[in-house]
Amino acid sequence: MRLLLTFVVLVGLAAGVSFGAYQWFLGEVAKPGPLAAPATVVIPQGTGLKAIAHQLAEAGVVREAWMVELEARRSEQARALKPGEYRFDPGVSIQSALGKIVRRDVVAHFLTIPEGLVTSDILRLIAAADVLQGDVTASVKDGDLLPETYRYEYGDTRGVVVARMKQARDAALSELWAGRAQGLPIATPEEAVVLASIVEKETGLAAERPKVAAVFVNRLRRSMRLQSDPTVSYGIAPDGLGRTLTRADLEHPTPFNTYTIDRLPPAPICHPGRASLNAVLHPAESNDLYFVADGSGGHAFAATLDEHNRNVARWRQLQR
Repeated sequence: MRLLLTFVVLVGLAAGVSFGAYQWFLGEVAKPGPLAAPATVVIPQGTGLKAIAHQLAEAGVVREAWMVELEARRSEQARALKPGEYRFDPGVSIQSALGKIVRRDVVAHFLTIPEGLVTSDILRLIAAADVLQGDVTASVKDGDLLPETYRYEYGDTRGVVVARMKQARDAALSELWAGRAQGLPIATPEEAVVLASIVEKETGLAAERPKVAAVFVNRLRRSMRLQSDPTVSYGIAPDGLGRTLTRADLEHPTPFNTYTIDRLPPAPICHPGRASLNAVLHPAESNDLYFVADGSGGHAFAATLDEHNRNVARWRQLQR
């Protein structure tokens, strides 16, 4: 009887110790960890639990790798951990760190493509973007991409991001073309992109885009030459002329020189944004046929040549 009593007491003590150890462990994995400053950890595809636990310990996110392994198994998350780039805040607990990896709450990167760039400019931005992998091998022509801000993650390739930009351009153009104003002298969506690229290069003011578009639409309706300086520059040097246009430039014939051709150029001269696409498909209601810089960053518009000449005289006086 005495031996049985002793055995029962020992079993009870062991159970109490085990329960206490379990409660201690639960407290340890839930309390703030040792991380003093934000840390980023990249978990490659195919990384197992043991390796992930050691990565977290080496980065100072957790104190002990074995605790990460044990908690992942206890909570049945060992097979739910996902690869990616993770940013951990100071004091993150083991439970919170594992939860982030299970949810795949990865670092989001953003790449902003400004309106009006040519392909070579955009490819340079993509090449310099953090964590993107690979090269762009697909052919990209001016006007193919939609300038805006794009989200991407560790593991994404440059080719995938370019494909996303093309898809965004196609989707925006399809939507805007379907809702275009009636009676426009623009026969195809491709022509809309060409004209939008000219509008994009002519003004940086959002409020002016529909007015600039109206001038070009009115000229096309009257079979007038567009006479857009940016098309001349592009025809001479598509990646940038780097100097002021001369009279000889305006008279130099190229397929893009709208001072010498009686139509739209054969292709876009940049990558226009959604606002410029919308402007050419919904131009302002006006009779204007001319515009010139007004000295304030915008333009003075005119419906007649006499009025335009007065605006030009004022602009030249300001320049002097």
